[in-house]
Amino acid sequence: MKKNILLTALVGILVLSSCSNDLDQLPFDKLSPEVAFSSEKDLELYSNSFYKILPSGKDIVRSDNMTDYVIGRTINNYLTGTYTAYDSGGWSWSDLRNINYFLEHYQNAAISQERKDHYQGLARFFRAWFYFEKVKRFGDVPWYEKTLAVDAPELYKPRDPRQEVMDKVLQDLDYAIANIQGNKDNSSSRITKQVALAFKSRVCLFEGTFRKYHTDLGLSDTADKWLEQAVISSDELIKANLYRLNTSGGDQSYRNLFNKEQPESSEVILAANASAAYRLFHDANWYYTSATYGNRSNLTKSFVNTYLNIDGSRFTDQNNYGLIAFSEEVANRDQRLEQTIRMGDYKRDGQFAAPDFTYTYTGYQPKKLTLDSSATDGVAENNNSLPIIRYAEVLLNYAEAKAELGDFTTSDWDKTIKLLRQRAGIKNTGMPTVADPYLIQNFYPKLTDANLLEIRRERAIELVLEGFRYDDLRRWKSAELLTKTYDGMYVPGLNILMDINNDGQADVCFVSKVPSDAQKGVYYYIIDNNQYKLSNGDSGTLILMDNLTRVFQEHQYLYPIPYKSIVLNSQLTQNKGW
Repeated sequence: MKKNILLTALVGILVLSSCSNDLDQLPFDKLSPEVAFSSEKDLELYSNSFYKILPSGKDIVRSDNMTDYVIGRTINNYLTGTYTAYDSGGWSWSDLRNINYFLEHYQNAAISQERKDHYQGLARFFRAWFYFEKVKRFGDVPWYEKTLAVDAPELYKPRDPRQEVMDKVLQDLDYAIANIQGNKDNSSSRITKQVALAFKSRVCLFEGTFRKYHTDLGLSDTADKWLEQAVISSDELIKANLYRLNTSGGDQSYRNLFNKEQPESSEVILAANASAAYRLFHDANWYYTSATYGNRSNLTKSFVNTYLNIDGSRFTDQNNYGLIAFSEEVANRDQRLEQTIRMGDYKRDGQFAAPDFTYTYTGYQPKKLTLDSSATDGVAENNNSLPIIRYAEVLLNYAEAKAELGDFTTSDWDKTIKLLRQRAGIKNTGMPTVADPYLIQNFYPKLTDANLLEIRRERAIELVLEGFRYDDLRRWKSAELLTKTYDGMYVPGLNILMDINNDGQADVCFVSKVPSDAQKGVYYYIIDNNQYKLSNGDSGTLILMDNLTRVFQEHQYLYPIPYKSIVLNSQLTQNKGW
């Protein structure tokens, strides 16, 4: 069934490749609307073209690059202080016109009104997705709900206020939820009512917290409305009892969500599907295991510190938590750590595979989205489907929205955070009573609520590398964390051969220069005291790229409108600060 759906989507996209690239072009050059929208098959085929709006597997692989807990080979241009409106992009409207064209003509089909409403619901879901992405990026944007002729004055309209646009996004999602037909999709590849509910919880949590923490918008008094809608949509999906946290695979249940061709449909609500048969691939292995092709993305030590011990205690409550060797540091922790990075007895192709310093700067080398075979390390042929929306996120959305509303109870904890921690093998999953000083000091200095701190901890760990963190930092107004010091593993001293995974073989040696008698199989990591330092000079925590400027100023919470778009439309005003 999944392969048939994938093929149908591919055919739809290919057939519609002549669709509009701008607001003022006709999407078909040969077929009239009367012909193109005459049957349900026509509507289905056309609506398949909307799916290209969704993130691909390749998009997901790169989605957490600009965050506080990932370091790569370079600093994103957006953080260097040199980014301007000339560099900005994303002001494209062709996908929207494709949707609006459909909404103007779908009624031509000779089918029941109920089925027409279903297809309208699909189109409005994708319009909501489109506009949510635009509002996140730019704030105020022009709202269009019809196709426009080349000389239409609306092409040169000013931006509409954020609150008006987001109200329409909410209306579109509510319509989609009420009208999309069909049961749960076990291929995790189609838009269903459940997908719309889950996405609504994401949208409403983002908008509610953004308005709450960005008081300069003057919309704080409307924040609770959005948070309440996040609770309602999450709760409806939870009570439907169609999804649960995946537990197949025992202590590998978490990683099994990311390394299979067939999505774990018990939890994965919507996926970027991959298929070897139809050659639908992404490039996670190549991206994470290439010294030249990928970003050499690694997790930071300060983030890894937030993983709890397996007994539920806080790792950072130890006095010497920063002075523990890697192999000991990562042992007996939340099982998601072992399923996210290379550590312990991890194997590839049947061989022990320690963190490879050809690819990792910090020692915390991700494996979460990759396959354990090296066959695709040098080619973009990963056939593991990657989640776009999964049930764990819905639980986190519910918990956070309730906590932000000041209405988070023990019952809420038990049906959300407790379940996530139980799957992670954590023994003591009780609701916290004391705020974690490490989280306050290192991440959220303005937050003192113990429950909210733990929810944020859980969100970061559960969703790491899935593309949520940048949006989370922005909506919490915590994006100054993007300039946080990049740190890596503890190094006891220079010129010490280190066996990172305790397999009896030395893996890395930190040196000021490579010795003449270099040992085969050992990576000699050069500490140049410029881009790569140790906190104590010749020992301590790795400090990386501290010599490179990173800035995040208030105006960067919204991207600038591209300069060329303002030149074309004088009615557009630039975002403040740009």
